[in-house]
Amino acid sequence: MRTFLLFLTLFFLTTSIYSQRNNVKINNLQNFDQKKVHFGYYIGINNYNYKLDYLLNPNKRTLIREQTGINVGLIGDLKLRKNLNLRFEPGLYTNKSEIVFYDRQNFTKSSDTLRSIKSTYIHLPLLIKYSAKRYNNVKPYLLGGLSTSFNLSSNQNSPEDNNNGVFRLKSNNFYYELGFGIDFYLQYFKFSPSLRGIFSLKNELVPDLDSKSPWTGNINKMSTRAIFINFSFH
Repeated sequence: MRTFLLFLTLFFLTTSIYSQRNNVKINNLQNFDQKKVHFGYYIGINNYNYKLDYLLNPNKRTLIREQTGINVGLIGDLKLRKNLNLRFEPGLYTNKSEIVFYDRQNFTKSSDTLRSIKSTYIHLPLLIKYSAKRYNNVKPYLLGGLSTSFNLSSNQNSPEDNNNGVFRLKSNNFYYELGFGIDFYLQYFKFSPSLRGIFSLKNELVPDLDSKSPWTGNINKMSTRAIFINFSFH
């Protein structure tokens, strides 16, 4: 899945660069970067995975099956100085994952070895964008910052959900984010594809009430590792 996401990003970048080559003599949107504040929106896809830290190293580990989710949101951009911007990108992110437990000796039914994670996040990142020098209608950039999210699908206070095959996660989380992208200055707007890594700063797992639970009893910490691909329009 990660290979597919990277391929998709490279495809869009290559297509955009190729389209610019026929028009390099014309600098589009020449005064766009002189604006103190500008706004935009983005759509994209995400791929959520989780890092599991165990109390005791199990003989057989778990498998996390990721599915591609959807991102949509708005962009507020404040110019701090030349090539340095502060960005706020609130958005709605949806995704679904499954956890497969390979060590089946603690389970009475094979169906108990599968647990699902369904999430809908309000994602609130505050980022610093550092841009390289513009070359014709192309400008690469780096992104980094902190973010928080609120899981609208959180079942933190519903211990009975574990009996229904659902993993319980906390309703609020904090992350740091790192990424890169390219601004393409088109005739009427700026198009910016970007690739970003998201890393959780806290434990997201809500353990079962039973400390010897076969699902959560041996998990000390569970934290998000995600990839976002966004296509922004300004």
